[in-house]
Amino acid sequence: MTYQETLDWMFTQLPMYQQKGKQAYNAKLDGIRNFANYLGNPENKFKSIHVGGTNGKGSSSHMLASILQEAGYKVGLYTSPHLKDFRERIRVNGNCVDENFVIEFIANNQSFFENHHLSFFEMTVGMAFDYFAEEKVDIAIVEVGLGGRLDSTNIITPEVNLITNIGFDHVDMLGDTLPKIAFEKAGIIKEGVPVVVSEFLAETAETFQDVAQSKNAKLIYAEQEIDEVYETSLLGVYQEKNVKGVMAVIEQLSGFTITNDQLRSGLLKVVQNTGLMGRWQQLKTAPTVICDTAHNKEGLSIVINQVKQQKFRKLFIVLGFVKGKDLNTILQLFPKDAEYYFTSPEISRGLEVNELVDRAKEFGLVGKSFTAVKAAYSSALADAGPEDFIFVGGSTFTVSEVI
Repeated sequence: MTYQETLDWMFTQLPMYQQKGKQAYNAKLDGIRNFANYLGNPENKFKSIHVGGTNGKGSSSHMLASILQEAGYKVGLYTSPHLKDFRERIRVNGNCVDENFVIEFIANNQSFFENHHLSFFEMTVGMAFDYFAEEKVDIAIVEVGLGGRLDSTNIITPEVNLITNIGFDHVDMLGDTLPKIAFEKAGIIKEGVPVVVSEFLAETAETFQDVAQSKNAKLIYAEQEIDEVYETSLLGVYQEKNVKGVMAVIEQLSGFTITNDQLRSGLLKVVQNTGLMGRWQQLKTAPTVICDTAHNKEGLSIVINQVKQQKFRKLFIVLGFVKGKDLNTILQLFPKDAEYYFTSPEISRGLEVNELVDRAKEFGLVGKSFTAVKAAYSSALADAGPEDFIFVGGSTFTVSEVI
């Protein structure tokens, strides 16, 4: 198969959370463990840092990778989902996995996938770990896909764990209270492995303390330990909290030599070193266009507050969600005086635009509706003047269609 044919097979033959939602969530580790064993347990052939949390785990993972690259190490980076190309999920020193590796990996293991009915995510995690082992990376930064305890990435034994924060997302799978969600996120904590939590939250502190104690794991709250302010090239005020978590992880990481200059340089070259997209990313000037992949209450509240702090004549918002989001808590965050361009991302989980329009009206949000993200974005660009501000968001998949 060609690369495109390989991707088509992957996306159509295997359950994929990105497309199908909860029905693709496989809440057990048997599948990935069997597959890893079949591959010769590549997860045991490289060191790693495991990054979980509700918001900020992608940015934090890319920061860590950039810092370690600046220190001269060969660094693997596994993240999800991708924005434009599947290969973004698997990188070494910022370079995406080669198309031929993807083709050959699927061809060589296709019978195993079909016989064992692996999920899309299980297959992709196995591919990443196999690639990192083959490339002999010094360390890999591995981002949790969903939850933690039962996430397919949770077969590694990392040098340090990072849990960025806890918020309400995927409550149908992870639980409907913050302590329940924290318990699932804390499932990545391993015996004797230090765990950094970026933000202290009274509601989840007892859960983290109990799990850490049961695993004899040192627990560090970054915002209580890191006083110094470090600059990063990633825009967005919310990155300040992520940076503190990253700094605390570097402090706990033994066996790697990182100078202060390399640390600071890594934070200032995140996009350059890793190819990160979609975090308060500026697409245009005059009008200013910013996109951000924040998609739940906690993430969007920070982003929308930052939008409100910008200087502009008029605000335009291109907005599209996936199904299953708590629109009652999300839509109330958005300003009523903006001009809205409602749309739906082009995936099966995309929330129908008419439903979004109806729900938005309940919160005093009005505007135009479009069945395609690109049409909504084009209309906003046509309507906006050079002193205006356009925000594109609501979903990773809405953002991916305009980048």
